[in-house]
Amino acid sequence: MATNEVDTWMARYDNPMRDVVQRVRLIILASDDRLDECIKWKTPTFTYKGNLASFFPNSTVHATLMFHHGALIPGRYPHLEGSGKEARVMRIASIAEAEHYRDELGAIVHSWITWRDMIEKTA
Repeated sequence: MATNEVDTWMARYDNPMRDVVQRVRLIILASDDRLDECIKWKTPTFTYKGNLASFFPNSTVHATLMFHHGALIPGRYPHLEGSGKEARVMRIASIAEAEHYRDELGAIVHSWITWRDMIEKTA
């Protein structure tokens, strides 16, 4: 669900990747209406029973989205980069590329929500 808080942030966001960040934001929010967003760490952050992902607001060559627990999300996502224990990054260079990644972003969101619901039921 889009929020006024993030709309206000986006209106002030002065970055050459602004339109790409906005498109990625809308793609992610359209993936599942249970997903929420807020401003955390001075940047838009997507949440559902925990932090899913945040933008790197200073990235000027591509929209960079950090999935806080990307390595733990069930499934295989070829555009998530990184080798650490938890975080993964997706870099998106254009609106066309954002559209190309639409299905993968949606799959990540759905997998995250399913995983978080399962964790909650077993806790």
